[in-house]
Amino acid sequence: MTRQAWIEKCDGVAVVQQCVLAGVSRATIYAHRKPKSIDESDLLLVRLIDEEYTRRPFYGSRKMVMFLKGNGHTVNRKRVQRLMRQMELFGMAPGPKTSRPHPEHKIYPYLLRGVPVVRPNQVWSTDITYIRLEHGFAYLVAIIDWYSRKVLSWRISNSAEAVFCVDSLEDALRIHGKPEIFNSDQGSQFTSAAFTGVLEREGIVISMDGQGRAFDNIFVERLWRSVKHEDVYLRGYASMGELMVGLMQYFTFYNGDRPHQSLGYKTPDVVYRTALGGGAVIVDKFGGTIGEPPVPLRSTCGSPIVEVISSETIVKTKAKAKAGQRRPAAIEGKSAA
Repeated sequence: MTRQAWIEKCDGVAVVQQCVLAGVSRATIYAHRKPKSIDESDLLLVRLIDEEYTRRPFYGSRKMVMFLKGNGHTVNRKRVQRLMRQMELFGMAPGPKTSRPHPEHKIYPYLLRGVPVVRPNQVWSTDITYIRLEHGFAYLVAIIDWYSRKVLSWRISNSAEAVFCVDSLEDALRIHGKPEIFNSDQGSQFTSAAFTGVLEREGIVISMDGQGRAFDNIFVERLWRSVKHEDVYLRGYASMGELMVGLMQYFTFYNGDRPHQSLGYKTPDVVYRTALGGGAVIVDKFGGTIGEPPVPLRSTCGSPIVEVISSETIVKTKAKAKAGQRRPAAIEGKSAA
């Protein structure tokens, strides 16, 4: 009989004190306990929240409550908040303390607003998303190259700890070299010493999204939309093993066979390898980049917030802006004096 068998949940002596007296680690005891069963009604709500959040990532708990009630589900905001926290989902609208990074972790400024991305490995980016399973959920982290939209590495985990994010970063660096700038949000996984330490060790400049800036990491957000609508929602994975195999097949298709409209219908693999046909720039919502009039992205219906342009377009745009500055001023259709 091992000492672990001595530990019992009772009213007399707390589990913590029993572990101290028996010389057993609490983590070992908790790891061997049967996991708490998941409420089937919660699983249904989680599925609906996940799908609606993918369509409308600016929805917070209040709007999500109204969405669920509109579909015949009796829920209150407290329950929706609990489920969204469990899924690591937060509304993108600006607001006080919408993102709470670890208080002891350093936060870096956002460095990519108005910076044209004109070559592979200039900027990499990462984020975490929630993946629902038949009886639970998983987390997916991916690292992409902004210029080509290529998924450089990815990992899945049943917890949102920093370890699997660091593993994905190390894998991307080992296979593809290193970027000049690495961008992430202010989540505790990416502000942790383990994650930023790898970037500092490699001499990579660190950039982090501003609070309430939904478009600072838009390229990874679009990747999540593609992954869920083109694979996860269609297949309905039941286990981590099925999810691993399915995502491996999907990312191979995404990088090598799926044509991207923003890349001139080339694939990310081709654009990353040839360094032709890609590019991006995040334009500030309030005024944009000086000397560069907005070039609307097709999928944003003319919104000037985000641009996706090639290096050739950047040069032409600057030339047009300079030519426009030399034109004579006009007031009400008459030449100015």
